[in-house]
Amino acid sequence: MKFRRSERLIDMTNYLLDHPRQLVPLTFFAERYSSAKSSISEDLAIVKETFEQRGIGTLQTVPGAAGGVKFFVKVSQEEAKPFVDELCELIGNADRLLPGGYLYLTDILGDPQVVQQAGRIIASAYADAKIDVVMTVATKGIPLAYAVASQLNVPVVIVRRDNKVTEGPTVSINYVSGSTKRIQTMVLSKKSMKQNSRVLIVDDFMKAGGTVMGMISMLEEFNSHLAGIAVLVEAEKIQERLVDEYLSLVQLSDVDVKEKKIKVESGNYLNKWRG
Repeated sequence: MKFRRSERLIDMTNYLLDHPRQLVPLTFFAERYSSAKSSISEDLAIVKETFEQRGIGTLQTVPGAAGGVKFFVKVSQEEAKPFVDELCELIGNADRLLPGGYLYLTDILGDPQVVQQAGRIIASAYADAKIDVVMTVATKGIPLAYAVASQLNVPVVIVRRDNKVTEGPTVSINYVSGSTKRIQTMVLSKKSMKQNSRVLIVDDFMKAGGTVMGMISMLEEFNSHLAGIAVLVEAEKIQERLVDEYLSLVQLSDVDVKEKKIKVESGNYLNKWRG
């Protein structure tokens, strides 16, 4: 079956978006559309130009007989800023205040469009990094972790607070909570991650960073390495931050329970990472 160029471009675009960071040989597309490699190369040039103009991402060409193309998500600053501003407005709604100064974020973390876009932005910052696994802790950070992992084309590893029979043999560590200073426990299945993995830690909220430090300690048990840390929301007024290098989309500057006011600002993403 012979495909028209318009059909090839649509199908090719969809395939590349569904397989980020995966090397796709030109012969694959040539056989898929019964087209010459020269025609495929021209099509890919159009897709690459459109991706970059629209701030979707870019295509990297790998030369040689075993070469091909790879799609990398790249979110431009022009696209990221309005989303982060909207996120600040959503989180800054005083109705989110719960007793004890906690914030209700479940609806945001349950919104597919919000989570997918946040995942694209975070993945964009690490698109060129060597990452084998995205790690998070159960349970609220899971949707965001999967959104990031889908754009990086890597699996998700979930650290839990307690043992599950279905997890099989586990590794357990104790860590000190950064905010409460209490000793906590986290466990991870031995089958969930290979040794010497490069790990991106993703979480929904970070206060002092005790949980993140716990996950970093867990990496040592697997002889694995930290590739980066990214959070949706960080709390600003923390006396002792345990984590130095991280990415945040939103910064929670102040919470006044009595006045029912929440001050929210953009996180460090727009300044530290360039899409």
